[in-house]
Amino acid sequence: MSRRVVRQSKFRHVFGQPVKADQMYEDIRVSKVTWDSSFCAVNPKFVAIIVESGGGGAFMVLPLAKTGRVDKNYPLVTGHTAPVLDIDWCPHNDNVIASASEDTTVMVWQIPDYVPMRNITEPIVTLEGHSKRVGIITWHPTARNVLLSAGGDNLLILWNVGTGEMLLTLDDMHGDVIYNVCWNRTGSLLVTTCKDKHVRVIDPRKQQVVAENFEEPIALQEMDTSNGVLLPFYDPDSSIVYLCGKGDSSIRYFEITAEAPYVHYLSTYSSKEPQRGMGFMPKRGLDVSKCEIARFFKLHERKCEPIVMTVPRKSDLFQDDLYPDTPGPEPALEAAEWLAGKDAEPVLVSLRDGYVPLKNRELKVTRKNILDNKPPMGPRRSHSTCDANFSRPSLEDLLEEIRSLRQTVQAQEKRISDLENKLCKFTNGTA
Repeated sequence: MSRRVVRQSKFRHVFGQPVKADQMYEDIRVSKVTWDSSFCAVNPKFVAIIVESGGGGAFMVLPLAKTGRVDKNYPLVTGHTAPVLDIDWCPHNDNVIASASEDTTVMVWQIPDYVPMRNITEPIVTLEGHSKRVGIITWHPTARNVLLSAGGDNLLILWNVGTGEMLLTLDDMHGDVIYNVCWNRTGSLLVTTCKDKHVRVIDPRKQQVVAENFEEPIALQEMDTSNGVLLPFYDPDSSIVYLCGKGDSSIRYFEITAEAPYVHYLSTYSSKEPQRGMGFMPKRGLDVSKCEIARFFKLHERKCEPIVMTVPRKSDLFQDDLYPDTPGPEPALEAAEWLAGKDAEPVLVSLRDGYVPLKNRELKVTRKNILDNKPPMGPRRSHSTCDANFSRPSLEDLLEEIRSLRQTVQAQEKRISDLENKLCKFTNGTA
């Protein structure tokens, strides 16, 4: 009689459990926009959720510890003139988040560690380059301030947020709506899925597709007959992929290995209520003392429910096999280095003593100074905002003009004062 050999894996018994009711985030009006993004982004400091709002688009940012019922007047991040479609936290600054909107813009925001008294309305920088709605944004994993956006115009645009500049525009690669974009570990390549049913691997710096329309999958896993959009989350530290169906009430997870059959079903976390969206906590935001290997933030219609995934262990000691060094908050490259062709692995940190988030680090945008350009020699002329070919005065010219105006004003003030004194004497003499 043959015996079935059970595959050995430390993740065979991953256990999913929702938090207690008082640790959820209640009374949140989650966005009802019909778009297939996750509507939620989390990091070791904050949970951000796209919400319903009148007169434009908005999202809410809550400190992780601010659980319970959320006040109806809680400040929002507002500024977009149409609904927000996607949000993403910067991997190298836990206080910086980007948002994409139907208004065709991408905005980058600085979130303070304290709860603001009123809505945050002024972004650090607004990135304008798309002609249709922007539905996808994702930060570069290793290069500082590099952000990718994908729009309804079928364009991919890479930005340097630190200067507000457009680095690269990838056009003529997608003939239809782009559904999703993801970087590889070093940020040298990116992969896209598209409505035209093609999967493309793209080298953004060479601006070319390096692989497309693969012939046969190395593994095929049938899920169910639901037509809901799958939100995949991959943890490279454990080689586990979690699949959350939008409108579904379960999270299925699989272990990926280098040997056939490559994909191994582990288990399914099921609940009663369907999810409107899902946030996925980076590894450095987990509680290693409880053997937590993943944490999801499940969006309902009116609340956000954290779900904790743990691997039960009897020992209270740090579990090295569960927590290899993981990408930390320091970038490995500057934007200019990456654009010039350099690649680097993420800068790793140990979770042995737990991770303590860094204090608020301000993102400063340094734009090129348009006043540094000297005007051409020639007669001075008036400048109209409707004239696209006017020459801009230099900073020195402007300062000289200000000094001249100040001298003129002072001279006129002295003349007026003298006239007032003469008038006073004349009036007194005739009285």
